[in-house]
Amino acid sequence: MKKQVGLLVMAYGTPYKKSDIEPYYTDIRRGRKPSQEELDDLISRYEAIGGLSPLAGTTERQAEAIRDMLNETYEDYEFKLYIGLKHIHPFIEDAVVNMQQDGIEEAVTVVLAPHYSNFSIGSYNKRAKAKADEFGIKLYHVNEYYKQQKFIDYWTQRVDETLAEIPEEAHNDTVLIVSAHSLPEKMIKESGDPYPDALQETANMIEKGSHIQHVAVGWQSEGNTGTPWLGPDVQDLTRALYDKYQYKHFIYTPVGFVAEHLEVLYDNDYECKVVCDELDVHYHRPPMPDTHPLFIGAIVDEISNIFKKA
Repeated sequence: MKKQVGLLVMAYGTPYKKSDIEPYYTDIRRGRKPSQEELDDLISRYEAIGGLSPLAGTTERQAEAIRDMLNETYEDYEFKLYIGLKHIHPFIEDAVVNMQQDGIEEAVTVVLAPHYSNFSIGSYNKRAKAKADEFGIKLYHVNEYYKQQKFIDYWTQRVDETLAEIPEEAHNDTVLIVSAHSLPEKMIKESGDPYPDALQETANMIEKGSHIQHVAVGWQSEGNTGTPWLGPDVQDLTRALYDKYQYKHFIYTPVGFVAEHLEVLYDNDYECKVVCDELDVHYHRPPMPDTHPLFIGAIVDEISNIFKKA
């Protein structure tokens, strides 16, 4: 008999239909309803990318791919999948309740984000653990997987594929912007959070593994809190790099994300492209990992490392 182990895949979540946008946004704002202006702004962003984000379907496919690869890898374990979302149903706590109802005693958790921060992955893990502790379910957390070679291989391959589409004589006029979701600067500095260093390390590994000559690190998708967030913002960075070096080709790899969704399809493909068009330079953005075997393999390899230590 194979031992049944829970696989709790956690993600941010996204509205499934237009009527979900307001309660979803309210949950993000910790129960404070958005003003009509704020709500209209978010709706307009969704409309700009086709009406809604494709994230919900992608999250499900990614979670199933992780489960399937784990079950192909392990002969003695059967992984049963549960999806828990941060800001919309099924919520993280609901997924843990379902595990308990199924008799799960042990589970591994993974967040669909490669870099650890106390304020992102840490918050997912706390919510899962708090509920699991009520039922005596033991959790093994994947905190990060950006150092996994397969994760770096995915991005170095995408960068080199993009470079191959750019004339070789223009490679010295090409820059790679490596980015992740910004977080409030004060929280990061006061806690000594590893998040900014992890993104810089990722950029260094991609630079070393690919043929790119120029690399810069930026941040994107900051919230509207009235306080400083990690910067520079990718749009400001684009202008600054152009002013200083007159780059002609800009390659954007939002490595802090793992799928095509609002923050990539709008913040990169719309907002950054607008800046590139203003500067009369070329915009490039390789495809996101989605269910690519290298990406899924990186997560499975990290789970294997945890099991070896358990």
